[in-house]
Amino acid sequence: MWQVATPRLISCVLALATLTTVGACSTGPASPTGGEPRVTGVAGGQGAAPAGTEAGAPSPAALTPEAYKSELETRHKAMSGAITSLAGARGVKALDKRVGRAEEALSGAADALSALAPPETVRAQHEAYVSSLRDFATALGATAGKVGARDLCTSSAVFTDMDDKLTALDEAGQALQEAGDYPADIVSVKAAGKKSRRLGNGSFLRKGTLNGRGSLEIDNGGSRDAVVTAVRGGSKAFSVYVRRKAKFKVKGVRDGSYKIYFTHGSDWEGKTKAFTRDCSFERFEKTVKFKTTFTATQIRWHDWRITLHAITGGNARTKPVDPDDFPGG
Repeated sequence: MWQVATPRLISCVLALATLTTVGACSTGPASPTGGEPRVTGVAGGQGAAPAGTEAGAPSPAALTPEAYKSELETRHKAMSGAITSLAGARGVKALDKRVGRAEEALSGAADALSALAPPETVRAQHEAYVSSLRDFATALGATAGKVGARDLCTSSAVFTDMDDKLTALDEAGQALQEAGDYPADIVSVKAAGKKSRRLGNGSFLRKGTLNGRGSLEIDNGGSRDAVVTAVRGGSKAFSVYVRRKAKFKVKGVRDGSYKIYFTHGSDWEGKTKAFTRDCSFERFEKTVKFKTTFTATQIRWHDWRITLHAITGGNARTKPVDPDDFPGG
């Protein structure tokens, strides 16, 4: 048989508690007339955080001056060494590698130092120092592309290109050092202003024995100055500077077969014997032969003329040369 249950009134109460909404239903009597439902208790469990608050990780304790100094000393040699090594780079390929190493060293040091809690008395100087390290490392990354493209060809050109970042890092290091004798003086070089140094047209960087009868006329019709180097038997016979849109004739060339190399660029740096910007390195594919012939009535010899720019009807091809294989001045 069917059993019919007696109807009962079930009241539902919406209870609001910290961070939690609870729907509770009871089978008790109806709510009191003229009043509001009342709920007791705390939702969310014992020890719940008050509304609007969030538990945060405790700040690391500040290092003592001695401990902070030790941390800086640990990284000082690597940072200063990276900059000194960059300054001493000779050749474009070596420069490219050292720019990358310096970027890695300074970026890593900035990451490590940023995780430290310095003494409160030098917190501002510490933060400025770390920021300058990051800025300098970032600038090195951008400069690496310019070195790879041969826009910058010497360390002096790299530092000149980064003059503002180098100066800021130097000043930040000095400020931190003066605040407590902390080893932060990692900049040992100074950036010079952008220059456009040139030698006189026809200036010899190397002048071997020129007592032959032959001559080599050089026509540089390009937009950049050039240095032409003639190599005979594995040794440099002569190197001469030829300005853009100019010509020069080397007289007294001795008999023999010569390989002719030339480099173009801007701003000739005498110390490194290289162009600091916009450099390129090439050589003529064929050798140039000088020969003197004596007969009973005549003396014959060869005179050659080369152009360092493309011309209509030219019959001598050139090819790029690895900078490390280029014979210096």
